[in-house]
Amino acid sequence: MIELIRTNDAVTISFIESLLRDAGIDYLVADQNMSIMEGSLGVLPRRVLVDAVEAETARRLLADAGVMDGGDAG
Repeated sequence: MIELIRTNDAVTISFIESLLRDAGIDYLVADQNMSIMEGSLGVLPRRVLVDAVEAETARRLLADAGVMDGGDAG
């Protein structure tokens, strides 16, 4: 899987999930449980991952929505 974005912003994660779900792109939000374990202070970022085959489509989708610049996450 390819990392699209890494962020502490729960609203951004939720928005990205909605975009990907509506586009029919399978995704995984990694590190959610780690974020909960640290007390939900937002210190540990969560990562949105997609299959390598869908990564370019997902990047374009997020760039069109203004969530990322369309380049590599990180």
